Amino acid sequence: QVQLVESGGGLVQAGGSLRLSCAASVSGRTFSSYVMGWFRQTPGKERVFVAGINWGGAGTRYVDSVKGRFTISRDNAKNTVYLQLNSLKPEDTAVYYCAASSTLVITTSTVQYAYWGQGTQVTVSS
Repeated sequence: QVQLVESGGGLVQAGGSLRLSCAASVSGRTFSSYVMGWFRQTPGKERVFVAGINWGGAGTRYVDSVKGRFTISRDNAKNTVYLQLNSLKPEDTAVYYCAASSTLVITTSTVQYAYWGQGTQVTVSS
């Protein structure tokens, strides 16, 4: 069982930065045994994959639109995953969710993630 709580969202001007955090409470397994992902969703649209990180943190994956601007990382000692958002654009505006998956590799599919946080709003003004 995993409970996830995101924080760090807010209002920022285009070109600015934010750092999202996702703190996990885990029972039955260790946090480091989960692949972690960040997704985002805008009103009326599906939730989409943004970035993922494997158990140890050495492997990462990004959607093309955020490559070079966003960085995902994790601190297994703190049961926390982060998403650094740089060079933000108005089209990055969304609710950002973190999620945990028991898959062996980083997956972009929402159905592969069993646990989700409540989301944090990121708004980028032009």
